[in-house]
Amino acid sequence: MRAFTRALLGLLLAAIALAGAAAWWISRPLDLATPVIELSVEPGMTPREVALGWVAAGLETSPELLYEWFRWSGQARRIRAGSYAAEPGTTPRQLLDKMVQGDEQLETVRFIEGWTFKQVRQALAQAPHLRPITAGLSEADLMRALGLPGLSAEGRFFPDTYRYSRGVSDLTVLKRSRQAMQQRLDAVWAERMQGLPLKTPEEALILASIVEKETGRAADRARIAGVFVNRLRIGMPLQTDPTVIYGLGDAFDGNLRKRDLQTDTLWNTYTRRGLPPTPIAMPGLASLRATVRPEVSGDLYFVARGDGSSVFSPTLEAHNRAVNQYQRRSP
Repeated sequence: MRAFTRALLGLLLAAIALAGAAAWWISRPLDLATPVIELSVEPGMTPREVALGWVAAGLETSPELLYEWFRWSGQARRIRAGSYAAEPGTTPRQLLDKMVQGDEQLETVRFIEGWTFKQVRQALAQAPHLRPITAGLSEADLMRALGLPGLSAEGRFFPDTYRYSRGVSDLTVLKRSRQAMQQRLDAVWAERMQGLPLKTPEEALILASIVEKETGRAADRARIAGVFVNRLRIGMPLQTDPTVIYGLGDAFDGNLRKRDLQTDTLWNTYTRRGLPPTPIAMPGLASLRATVRPEVSGDLYFVARGDGSSVFSPTLEAHNRAVNQYQRRSP
């Protein structure tokens, strides 16, 4: 009996020592490979994946130890999606607190469907407590920092609301947005309609950006996509005003004139056939889906009614009548 008591006492002392060591570790600043370590926790990531992610990003600790802390705390499943930063002095306890406090501590930045990359950069510049490490970079240097050298930034980021902890860099938010767009583009491309005149996901992204800018009413989106697909099939110029406006850049004063339609740029789909060389804006998921699964029709034209909806026509004669009725207000 006395031996059993001694053994039990030994186990108790060992447990106390272990608990003391754990308490010391979770309150001790973590070692960092760089001055600031950042990680984006995406929806669906497991606590183990989060721990592995932090270590891969530069936390100099055992991923198993970090995971066991998440699990032992009882808060592992409360970790929220978002972009987080670990700075010098951050302890395991503080790291977990950041990830579970969510809305009370996270800031947000929102990218809107149809925005250009210029507007994305403006939103990042105005976002609260976001470290602006890309502010002085050219577009080419920024894309190189994202690991995408030589690629245009236009249309590459997914329009959504992104949450981040204070001190996170704008580059981390852009990485998340870029990954989100690529994932959605890959998914819709895999579900594309057979026989489309689109050879690559890149071409789908470009056309989706045009569909995004041309759509005034959500119900018309797939039909508008169908018009452009029909034009591509027969080699007809896309003749879409948003591409002309994009090509004009800062020279566009809000009033599109006939001379603008005749001014050749890489994006002028009146003077050039086929797709422009890059997207012209950020398409949302609905426009991506509509582009790869357009409504099948014989329509080649559409014109805005003025209430957000469009009138579709299979012939130029019918289209001209619609233009006279809804644009020129002729009887």
